[in-house]
Amino acid sequence: MTTGRPVCPPRPAAGFTLLEVMVASVVLVLGITTAIVTLQRGFQAIDTARHYTFASQVMQSELERLRLKSWGQVQALQDSPDQTVAVPRLAGTATGGFTCTRSIRDLKTDMKEITLTSTWRGYDGRSHSARLITRYGRSGLYDYFYTSH
Repeated sequence: MTTGRPVCPPRPAAGFTLLEVMVASVVLVLGITTAIVTLQRGFQAIDTARHYTFASQVMQSELERLRLKSWGQVQALQDSPDQTVAVPRLAGTATGGFTCTRSIRDLKTDMKEITLTSTWRGYDGRSHSARLITRYGRSGLYDYFYTSH
C-alpha cells in the first residue's frame, strides 16, 4: 500500500562519521602526548638547574674553606687519603644523592692544582657531574675553571 506521499531517501544521521572520529582521536592523543613530554622536559630542566646550582655552591664553599688554609695545610690535605668534601644537608631539599670529592696534585714546586668534582643522579636517573679546577700557589688561590657534563 502506498499512501500518496512521495518516498524521500533516508536522511543521514546528524553527527560525525567513523573516519572523522578516528582522525580526531589520533590528533587528540598526539596532542596529549606532546604536552606530557614537554612538561617532563621542563621538569628535567628545572631539576638540572637546581642541582647544578647546588653543586656549584658546594664547590665554592669548599674553595672558600681552602682559601683560608696555609701551604702546609693544603699539603696535608693532599697527603690525606680522605678526599671527600662535606656536603651540607638542607631542609626541604633532596641533596642526599650528592657527593663531592677533592683531588690535589703538584703542578710545580710552588703550585698545586685542586680539582673539586660534584656528582649526583638527576631527575632522569642519569649520573651528572660538575667539576671546578683551581690553582693554589704559595701566595694563595689563583683562577678557576668550571666544567660540567
